[in-house]
Amino acid sequence: MSYSIRAQRADEAEIVTLRDKRIRKYAVIIQAYPVVLILVSVVINLLAFGVEPFVLALPSTEIVWALTICGLLLVLNHTWLMTATELTRLHHNMYATHEEWTQNNARKEDVDEQGWIELERHHNAHRNATENTVYFIFLAFIVCITSPATLLAQVWLVCFAIARIGYSFGALRGRTGLRQASMSFSLLAIYGLASNLALSLLV
Repeated sequence: MSYSIRAQRADEAEIVTLRDKRIRKYAVIIQAYPVVLILVSVVINLLAFGVEPFVLALPSTEIVWALTICGLLLVLNHTWLMTATELTRLHHNMYATHEEWTQNNARKEDVDEQGWIELERHHNAHRNATENTVYFIFLAFIVCITSPATLLAQVWLVCFAIARIGYSFGALRGRTGLRQASMSFSLLAIYGLASNLALSLLV
């Protein structure tokens, strides 16, 4: 076996080893990520807000205001995503249904690759917003009728909505750092509500 072939194989083996190390490293980070966020949310609830016993009651005016602001911001976020998606279709001569493609004498084959990339980006942002909001709204409703600490409810409700807008901006503009940070804050708000419910059953 020639020296060049041995050197090439050694390089390939090193690349595989580095790739395996990278996979193991990021697998640990990915698995630890939600655990760390849950622990942080528990600490924040206990030290910053306090946890009230689980008692069913109508929410206070202050909590209703926070819920209203949260709802309005989430509607704004949805409207933005919806409008941005339609504008992307318009700019790249793309359509939502088979009937629209036919009516406009357009073919999917004629759309350039960038058009499909941008449409997928918008669809992913839509899906992420929907799947996170479903869990959040369910938890938010329960928390708001179980006599939570007012500041706790206000912070987690508004934090989630602002984080979702940040996520949308980061996702649509390709700003990975902002998207990741916003995702972390929106998850922190979800875990904050969930851990509050769990703790309220124990106190």
